[in-house]
Amino acid sequence: MSTGAIILIVLIVIGGFLVFTYNRLIALIEAIRNNQKQIDIQLDRRFKVFESLINVVKKYMDYEQTTLKDVVALRSQAQQAKASGDEQGRIAAENKISQIASGINLVFEQYPDLKANQNCMQLQEEIVSTENKLAYSKQSYNDSIETYNADKKSFFTSMIVGFFKSKLDFDFPYWQLTEAKVAEQEGYTVKL
Repeated sequence: MSTGAIILIVLIVIGGFLVFTYNRLIALIEAIRNNQKQIDIQLDRRFKVFESLINVVKKYMDYEQTTLKDVVALRSQAQQAKASGDEQGRIAAENKISQIASGINLVFEQYPDLKANQNCMQLQEEIVSTENKLAYSKQSYNDSIETYNADKKSFFTSMIVGFFKSKLDFDFPYWQLTEAKVAEQEGYTVKL
């Protein structure tokens, strides 16, 4: 085998590695974006279930007016943050809606007629189901970011990322609780 053939084979191998790595990183970036869209779908579903639930409970309590206003305001805040590219602001607003969702069960305890209403119970289960799906979507999103970050920081891949910085180097924010919420949950104790 001649020197020219060896050099050609080495160049083909290096070129193949570059193309493979570039395509793999693009696939990881698209997976993150898809996972973001899955979160959006669950957030939209949660908002629609909230609206339905609040319409069912209107005749039972005044709570729904404040709750609906809060949810609509937070939803608007989240959408504005998303439109402006403020992912941290969006996450904060959506996390506040999740807090409202978790507090709804306490309200139901105060209204026995409401607890017995079949539509209400069904919608309450929908909220729980949606929150679970949302948690799973957030976990998938964070997992895909973790995979992407680990891959782009590996030795040879980081050189390729540096070369195609505008196409391959992104800093996706993790979906996480605020520090205050983490401290609150860490300080939580069960009182019997």
